[in-house]
Amino acid sequence: MKVLIAVTHLLGTGHLSRALTLARAFSAAGHRVQVASGGFPAPQLNAEGVEVIQLPPLRSDGVDFTRLLDADGSLAGEAYRSRRKDALCAALHRLQPDVLITELYPFGRRSLRQEFLALLESAAALPRRPVILSSIRDILAPPSKPEKTEKADAVIARHYDAVLVHSDPTATRLEASWPVSPMLAGRLRYTGYVAPPAAGSHPKLAGRGEVLVSAGGGSVGTPLYRAALEAARQMPDTPWRLLVGGSDAGARIAEFAKAGSPALLGPARKDFRQMLSHAAASVSMCGYNTALDLLQAGTPAVLIPFDAGNETEQGLRAASLAPLNGIEVVKTADLTPEALCAAVKAAMQAPPRLAGGFRFDGAARSVEIAAELAGGRG
Repeated sequence: MKVLIAVTHLLGTGHLSRALTLARAFSAAGHRVQVASGGFPAPQLNAEGVEVIQLPPLRSDGVDFTRLLDADGSLAGEAYRSRRKDALCAALHRLQPDVLITELYPFGRRSLRQEFLALLESAAALPRRPVILSSIRDILAPPSKPEKTEKADAVIARHYDAVLVHSDPTATRLEASWPVSPMLAGRLRYTGYVAPPAAGSHPKLAGRGEVLVSAGGGSVGTPLYRAALEAARQMPDTPWRLLVGGSDAGARIAEFAKAGSPALLGPARKDFRQMLSHAAASVSMCGYNTALDLLQAGTPAVLIPFDAGNETEQGLRAASLAPLNGIEVVKTADLTPEALCAAVKAAMQAPPRLAGGFRFDGAARSVEIAAELAGGRG
């Protein structure tokens, strides 16, 4: 089969990371797959074996997802958005895919609805319409108004064959964060969690005995990092390492270095998942990919859910993980160096946490579902 995945990450890189994991699974199964990426490049992510088509990139203005900035940091105008839409539709026409997957849309990315709708209409007009799937994580941002649910339902009913929910339904069902109508319920396909294979040990034992502090691949997490810089001073017998993401990582690292903390500072790393295997503890936010990394590695963890701009997704996910051994949750409003030290010590002293009981084969299962719906094309 030929598969096209359309994804745009606007703040962190979790959406692109998940899309790339899906793409690698399709490629491993012998299918040709392309990822049309509309966010800024994220070279720290694994795109091995994946054809990535880079659209003119966008990012949000902080947590304001209604203000989208272009490659120059200016407010994206109509001409810039039109270039994106044209490039996306051109990729569709070149590939003539058997399967089209839109990541998050129509449950999110409403500010990009024009380009997504143009893509869907173009797909419907192809000589052979592809199977069209939406790909969503375990927990969504709950709709602020009923009409958002109604509009998403209307798009699903008109254009989509199924919705791939990348969750283990025994742990989290979509109803936990999104109203599920009878129509939508009939299109849901639970895949299990989409995660790469467990990373295993690091060949150089990087991260051994350290508290690893991370905030994903975006330019976020400054309060977390600043609390960690002081916490490292208060725990002199335990080494702390801060891994800083974002396109401005260098400048942020230089600014954090002024604090004179004993914590090690560096940019986000491709071998982060392997480092978790040896870490004494992890301090992070609670995005989808980070949560799965922690569950697979079994690392003692302190979660500080991202809650700026009325975001609730990470808080819901953290609450679902809090009962597990070795997981502590600290709200942003309660984050102080002292609270962080106490949480890290509590996580490190807890009994070991096992990864059993969770399904992490969501990428392979997504490939199977797509192939079933495509009816053996290609």
